[in-house]
Amino acid sequence: MTTQLTVLNMMASSDFDESVSRHAQWGLTWMDLWGEIYGCPSVDLLDEPTAKRAAATIEQAGLRVYCLSTRIFDGHVEIGEEAFRAEHLGQLKKSLALAAIVKPSIVRLIAARVTKADVDANAIELLKADYPWVANVYREAVNLIVDAGYAATIENETTECILASADEFLDFFAWLDLGDKVTLTWDVQNNWQMGVFPSLATYRQLKPLIRYVHLKGGQSNEGSDELAWSVGLADASWPVLEITQAVVDDDISPVICLNPSHGARKPDYDYGPQSSPRDFFAVTQRDLEFLRTNVKGIV
Repeated sequence: MTTQLTVLNMMASSDFDESVSRHAQWGLTWMDLWGEIYGCPSVDLLDEPTAKRAAATIEQAGLRVYCLSTRIFDGHVEIGEEAFRAEHLGQLKKSLALAAIVKPSIVRLIAARVTKADVDANAIELLKADYPWVANVYREAVNLIVDAGYAATIENETTECILASADEFLDFFAWLDLGDKVTLTWDVQNNWQMGVFPSLATYRQLKPLIRYVHLKGGQSNEGSDELAWSVGLADASWPVLEITQAVVDDDISPVICLNPSHGARKPDYDYGPQSSPRDFFAVTQRDLEFLRTNVKGIV
């Protein structure tokens, strides 16, 4: 078995035609639709004509869409069930109509946020006590995705995310009690920013849930475990190769997606030619080459 790589579409270029072209040049088969597409700032704002234009461009290049990376449920549960449902489930139904056009394999949801969530307190216990409706909203969303013919995935985010500690991940998915209907997109750096430094031990705890992995670089200052700098995977402070090789060997994420690193721009770091801070393509290309060179089983 081999593991394939992809990147968020904006990491190849903010110009969608150029992004698709670079995907093909880099030998990628899959796309992860997330950022700007023909002037629409995110997949959540796509309209039908733009989605059809994007689908045609992707098909013409011989590529396919692996994930429709929506921002659904990226919000605080404190707004209450009625508002949360209205905002996010309404958007999901629109996104699924677009999914029928671009034909992804999986549709992404986001793990919600709760004020003051951190690694030291179990946010899932808080949800069960104060916001018990959250599980039903997620169940409804997952069933909508699955009934539409796609796999459902939930990604952990940074900043007050309900998923930080391994216990929270495990408790949340057990609470949903949906079995294989929904799996985890594990964003390693997001987990780091929620207070859990990436390790094989954490990966092994989360392995039963994971079916998609997001990789970002990121570097801390000497003597600190906190993320400070946006850098590529080769210069990251966390054990990129050790964890990625385990993911590939375990064959749990058929596709691994690269994401742009969070953190401040490091002085004198080589970010390559950039017309704006959103131009990630030089670092992205180096990250692809780094993984293909150093991780057995990646193509």
